[in-house]
Amino acid sequence: MSAADLPPCSILLLAGGRGQRMGGADKGLLEFAGRPLIAWLAETVRPLSDDLLISCNRNAGRYAPFADRLVADAEGAFPGPLAGIRAGLAAMRHAWLLVLPCDAPLVDASLLEAMRREALGGPERPLLLRQAGHWQPLFALIPRRLLGELERAWQAGERSPLRFLLAHGARALDCAADDPRLANLNTPQALAAAGMALAESDSSSTAGSTAML
Repeated sequence: MSAADLPPCSILLLAGGRGQRMGGADKGLLEFAGRPLIAWLAETVRPLSDDLLISCNRNAGRYAPFADRLVADAEGAFPGPLAGIRAGLAAMRHAWLLVLPCDAPLVDASLLEAMRREALGGPERPLLLRQAGHWQPLFALIPRRLLGELERAWQAGERSPLRFLLAHGARALDCAADDPRLANLNTPQALAAAGMALAESDSSSTAGSTAML
């Protein structure tokens, strides 16, 4: 089965956090290599779905051009990423929801295809990335059937995406410890360093191409 033959999924980009490590800034709108972080992810996932959702709790007008629809937490005070997943599951149109954090702009199509193949090729249970033994619960594929279970867990006080997903039989797709595609640019230092590395890579590629002319 080619990538084009995989069943469609809804996609949720999580951009509704408080941005504490960024001094309270709206992370998805921070600039990375000349564009907002959210723009990088939206461009990567856009070919995969006709149902692209962004979870945001402020600056809706700036996020709207990157999504088919916006969702927001049902409760105020930034209750955490599980609130965004809850809103996404309630709004999704397809059988699976692909969840990604807005501060991971280096995710690529090959990783997303591998996630979809693994999730759709096994039992209907959540799929999470696992990097060097560490679960990455915000890189996930979640079946729509868990909407009711999540609502019950939320009402019982659950706020941890990892704990909820593991309780419902989450499976792992393992990635290398140094896989750059999973880099979370969630501090000013990480964002700046990744931007410099990308600029240097682009500069080297350009120089190499020029030398071949």
